[in-house]
Amino acid sequence: MFERGIDICHETVRLWWNRFGPLFAADIRSQRVSSMRGSRHWRWHLDEMFVKINGERHYLWRAVDHEGEILVSYVTKKRDKVAALAFMKKVLKRHGKVEAIVTDGLCSYPAAMREIGNLDRREMGRWLNNRADNSHLPFRRRECAMLRIRQMKSLQKFASVHHNVHNHFNAERHLISPNLYKQRRSAALVERQTLLA
Repeated sequence: MFERGIDICHETVRLWWNRFGPLFAADIRSQRVSSMRGSRHWRWHLDEMFVKINGERHYLWRAVDHEGEILVSYVTKKRDKVAALAFMKKVLKRHGKVEAIVTDGLCSYPAAMREIGNLDRREMGRWLNNRADNSHLPFRRRECAMLRIRQMKSLQKFASVHHNVHNHFNAERHLISPNLYKQRRSAALVERQTLLA
């Protein structure tokens, strides 16, 4: 924008993010979910991470699919069966049924899954949930840059927008050829232009 002679302050960017971020994130999410529902081997990885808000510990629950795409983020004050059940209901309502659900050893997951009725789809192992653990890293970097989060509501809003936009531009450059990377980047640019139009 500076190259075009437009000078804006950080508050303007924050206002735009608050106004348009959730709209873009919802559109990106709906397109991705509609394409992934047809996959026969769709597997979810569920995990939770600690986040401090004003010195108080909160939990950010996350569902990640087998390709590393973050599906849902959900913030709670506790890490019990009630919180796990609310999180799983939210994921199932938004994305439907899945072949397998990979979790860590937290006891809240089987208790909640038993109540929902999909305990037979649960998988648990020592390194099976690395996909979800590694997906925390971009959020932690962004959290460090923000210095700290002051409200639970703002964390929920930030997490839901950040993850969907990050998924959209996460190209996994180390796994693909340069030509394929350029094709995907140009496709992402075209999709971004259609979102802004």
